[in-house]
Amino acid sequence: MKIQIILGSKSDMPVAEKIEKILKDFSVKYDIKVASAHRTPEYLKDLIEKSDASVFIGVAGLSAALPGSIAAYTIKPVIGVPVSGKVNFDAVLSIVQMPPGIPVAAVGLDRGDNAALLAIQILSVKDENLQKEMINYRIKMKEKVLSGK
Repeated sequence: MKIQIILGSKSDMPVAEKIEKILKDFSVKYDIKVASAHRTPEYLKDLIEKSDASVFIGVAGLSAALPGSIAAYTIKPVIGVPVSGKVNFDAVLSIVQMPPGIPVAAVGLDRGDNAALLAIQILSVKDENLQKEMINYRIKMKEKVLSGK
């Protein structure tokens, strides 16, 4: 497995589906689990410590402590995806305002697609095939914009 996606709750699944779509398009292996930073901290710690993932993606709303909690248990890259809700800024600020020494990369609200692409870029540092696929992806994006579609 290459990417471990962890959701703070099942209600975050629509954002995870955006991640899944991109990872499937690039044929990157992944796994999805639900683990709350607050309600299941021991399970979360165990999940991370036993994972063979190269990159973690934490998807959470409200206080969005999940990505930071993931980062506390690993030295591997962690990407945080804030989930929109009634008070969007809480999730965003929680992910971008990590304490010194425990960084978490942050993408925009509900931007599971960007989290997947960032994870693929991280993996592509050591995978030439992923580099080529990412270049082709960018070319297709450019062509789509230039064609007006």
